[in-house]
Amino acid sequence: MIKEPKIEEVFPRSSNKTYSLVEIVRGPTTMVDKGPDDTVFAFPVVAILELLLALGATAVLLLFSLLKNAPLEELANPIITTDPAKAPWYFMGLQEMLEHMHPLLSGVIVPALAVLFLVAIPYLDHDRTGAGKWFTSSRGKRIVGWTALYALLVIPAFVILSTTFPPRELLRDVLPPLMTQSVIPGVIMAVLVLLPVLALWRSRPGRMNTRELVLVLFTMLLVSGVVLTLVGFLFRGPGFELYWPWAMPDGYNPLNNL
Repeated sequence: MIKEPKIEEVFPRSSNKTYSLVEIVRGPTTMVDKGPDDTVFAFPVVAILELLLALGATAVLLLFSLLKNAPLEELANPIITTDPAKAPWYFMGLQEMLEHMHPLLSGVIVPALAVLFLVAIPYLDHDRTGAGKWFTSSRGKRIVGWTALYALLVIPAFVILSTTFPPRELLRDVLPPLMTQSVIPGVIMAVLVLLPVLALWRSRPGRMNTRELVLVLFTMLLVSGVVLTLVGFLFRGPGFELYWPWAMPDGYNPLNNL
């Protein structure tokens, strides 16, 4: 039978020792009740705001459904096409672009590029400077403001000019459809988007950062989408021609599409 040694024999007491034996016990760590650095505890403040937003949106939809009558229409007649035949409001921007360029470009390529850009934003801009602040800084606010104003001016101008002087009609017998319906409008849209980027670069040559570039492109995307949606919804009447909302022919009222 082997006799177990005593603890004093294994770790003899001596004033010359540079170590000590301690006991490991269950207990809280030093990180209990401590979060990551530079963070703010978001609950319940953010949760309450989200709940209020959800309740507010529900109340607005309920009130709108009580004020606006939306009966079912008669069965569709394949012989008679509704004029104008408009898509739901959330697709009106795409339908408006169909008036100015090839369906493949306006309905597939441009939306795909927009979605890919939105997905790529976190990978393009991973700088933590100014994170959590609207527009990052006062310069960011000016960039967004001027870009939004630019988009509010050039997108309606593009719509009016493209409708008044459509390249696919004016150059039908001069250039192939690929040029008039895809290349020309695609180049015009690309130039309109790149002009504010060029202006930003010229304002700070060699010092334009990724955050400012993302602000310009996102603002162009957002404002252009809103403008194209409003143009298609409010200003397109019979024949999908441009009219003032209060001057639609044949008694057409764009608000009835709500």
